[in-house]
Amino acid sequence: MCGRFAFYSPTEATAALFGVATAVEARPRYNIAPMQDIAAIREDENKQRELVMLRWGLVPFWAKDPSIGSRMINARAETVAEKPSFRAAFRHRRCIVLADGFYEWQKQGDTKTPYFISLASGEPFALAGLWENWNDKESGESLQTATLITTSANEFMQPLHHRMPVVMQPDAADEWLAGSRELLERATERTPKLKAWPVDRRVNNARNEGRELIEAAGDIVR
Repeated sequence: MCGRFAFYSPTEATAALFGVATAVEARPRYNIAPMQDIAAIREDENKQRELVMLRWGLVPFWAKDPSIGSRMINARAETVAEKPSFRAAFRHRRCIVLADGFYEWQKQGDTKTPYFISLASGEPFALAGLWENWNDKESGESLQTATLITTSANEFMQPLHHRMPVVMQPDAADEWLAGSRELLERATERTPKLKAWPVDRRVNNARNEGRELIEAAGDIVR
């Protein structure tokens, strides 16, 4: 599962890494939680990439109530192509979500210790995602939402959790947006080198924000 992440690098420079020229700057975020807006890149009708803000928690186009999005923050790589909630988006509405790191909680007895995980290089990256457009038939309201795709944890992540988001650098992101069906099967082995460190439990509260949330509270694991 991926339930929290951070994106604080300059938006314009990060978007450029993934083929988008933009003057839009999203404010730095260190504790992005479900049902909040996230910075994502997708292709428009002309196959041109664009940077958009999407609400985290996918609402299928056929849903009667948008509240279903709170249960759709992640899609499993193993079943995303067949699940009714995700299969249309998997075929036609892919995106990548910009990030600098994500959080996972390691269970130790009765306690859970939050860890922040980033690329070993410290560079920003992308998370594989899907997006949807939902329209309220009564009000005409349009809501654009997204989900993050998770896969089995690689050797590095296994001590922390058995699942992890699909982490992508530009080459893999290009394949994903182009419609690759095989990329998810190789996602674990293609994960870039990561590093992780324990952080303060203040991150458990989605209302807390600030760079201090990613400061190391213990040794860095590489």
